[in-house]
Amino acid sequence: MNAILALVAESPPHHLFLGMVLLLALAFYSLFVLLHLVAPKPRAVLPSERTYITTQPNSKEYVRRQLPCWHDRWLAERRQSEHRELNRDLATFIPDTGSIEPAEVLVSVVFPAYNEEDRILPTLKEAVEYLDETYGRNTYLKPDNSAKRPRSRPPTPRRHVQPENAPREDLSGYEIIIVNDGSSDRTVDVALQFAREQGLHDILRVVTLEKNRGKGGSVTHGLRHVRGAYALFADADGASRFSDLAKLIEGCEEVVDGAYRGVAIGSRGHLVGSEAVVKRSALRNFLMRSFHLILTILTPPATSRIRDTQCGFKLFSRAALPHIIPYMHAEGWIFDIEMLMLAESAPAVPVLGFDGAVIGSSPGIKVAEVPIDWHEVGGSKLNVIQDSVKMAVGLAVLRASWMMGVYRRRLT
Repeated sequence: MNAILALVAESPPHHLFLGMVLLLALAFYSLFVLLHLVAPKPRAVLPSERTYITTQPNSKEYVRRQLPCWHDRWLAERRQSEHRELNRDLATFIPDTGSIEPAEVLVSVVFPAYNEEDRILPTLKEAVEYLDETYGRNTYLKPDNSAKRPRSRPPTPRRHVQPENAPREDLSGYEIIIVNDGSSDRTVDVALQFAREQGLHDILRVVTLEKNRGKGGSVTHGLRHVRGAYALFADADGASRFSDLAKLIEGCEEVVDGAYRGVAIGSRGHLVGSEAVVKRSALRNFLMRSFHLILTILTPPATSRIRDTQCGFKLFSRAALPHIIPYMHAEGWIFDIEMLMLAESAPAVPVLGFDGAVIGSSPGIKVAEVPIDWHEVGGSKLNVIQDSVKMAVGLAVLRASWMMGVYRRRLT
């Protein structure tokens, strides 16, 4: 040690400076390589996972159909765009990589489900009752005059100037996509039996993942296949009151930009100090506050200001999806934060004035945090200590991967 200190003392300043630069470069590239090894990478989608099962009228048999997928078209256009750009073929039209196929229904609901046979039925009953009354039903294959119609579509705030991607005023109906994440219980049977009893033919669709991907992977997979002008993902345990969907849509429309991109997330931040939170164990509340502190330190400004990033009740306008879903990597509990970070870093779009003229640009996709009713539901698969540690490590890896270029807005 003394020899090393003596060598440093005798070395010229420019040699010391060069040595420090080399050490920093070595540390940077070592971290870069390590992140490439440990950063989550989404697995490829298997052929059977591009299909869904649903019920059909006047039959006890289930039918398997191909899933519609806006993501496939987006991916083809993105690859074509990159190919033309690489070959400097600027004379030809390069499609907007934020484009997405028009909506076919007003609302899509994605329920990620892993061994939820005991909890999913009450959730589906509450959701369908509200969706039937509010948005009515449309069948995908052909019009159904006997389908339930809403009494009236609830009014939502609109801008003076209607953006190009705003939902059509005559759009109605909904779909429910249950993403079965490799369950070993009767989750699928319970859901399909409910669909048959309620006549939800081709409205309730069950997609089964052959291998468990985690909640984040399930949600991402479901959102790649939605047909709605608004896409909601909700936990299958029914902890959030489903009728608060109206609050999310209103919150989303309050923050949409000129391209009608917006996100609204359910928040339990207002419940801190309430009976629902106080009844939790002291350890769980301590870990919750510790994680939020880490979140504030490691995430970008807009995301760090969100009080509740983990509530399983989030809504996206259709135009926001191509700027978030194709770039997702996290498939575990930390995926919510990556979604919010991707929204914050989305490309800028023009800001329109009241007369429709462009008056500036708006970077990122705005997120509305909306207070909702929430209650604790038993049967959670969250291991408080183990998963809290995993989430903290996962957040550090996620943030470092985006900062150092391991993750980029590229094809995944």
